[in-house]
Amino acid sequence: MNKMIKIRNEEETDYERVEEITRKAFWNLYIPGCIEHYLVHVMRSHKDFLPELDLVIEVDNRIIGNIMYTKTKLIDESGEEKDILTFGPVCILPEYQRKGYGKKLMEYSFEQAAALDYDVIVIFGNPNNYVSHGFKSCKKYNVRLENGTYPAAMMVKELKPDVLDGRKWVYYQSPVFEIDEQEAGRFDERLESLEKKYQPSQEEFYINSHSIIQ
Repeated sequence: MNKMIKIRNEEETDYERVEEITRKAFWNLYIPGCIEHYLVHVMRSHKDFLPELDLVIEVDNRIIGNIMYTKTKLIDESGEEKDILTFGPVCILPEYQRKGYGKKLMEYSFEQAAALDYDVIVIFGNPNNYVSHGFKSCKKYNVRLENGTYPAAMMVKELKPDVLDGRKWVYYQSPVFEIDEQEAGRFDERLESLEKKYQPSQEEFYINSHSIIQ
């Protein structure tokens, strides 16, 4: 039976559902428990948040996933700033994962971002999840952190070819991602109790997030 799939902007009435989905998708994935649902909660009111690119995907009129974007920037060697995007969290309910819904949501969001005249996206994530969507190592685009490193988990996608033109760039992430873990913990305590535990994906995340490309 064909399922009815719809991608639309998140509405205020969706907030609690989206936070619940985010929590279920990330629970015990990177750490015992998670903080991504709290990030979603505080991100909406941040100055760098882009409501136009806050999208949900529905299957048969039920929200099963979400992607959120924030504005960020690159600065080149001469000090010229370039406004770009990052996304995250992006999530699909566990029972709907690996069925193409995340791909549909991301590809649609890329089209919408390009329509808003953004031409570069920088993210941090597991390369296995993103290289098939056109993301490449940050080092291939001369995009590094302020400390001069090229993290293995930092990837770049050009929405318009060759827009980064070989210059050396430094990436500055939005302050919205600097989460107060104590506040996140207090936020989580108000929700349905879920068991925090170790699983191998947490070690994979640790390796990915601490690896540097030389």
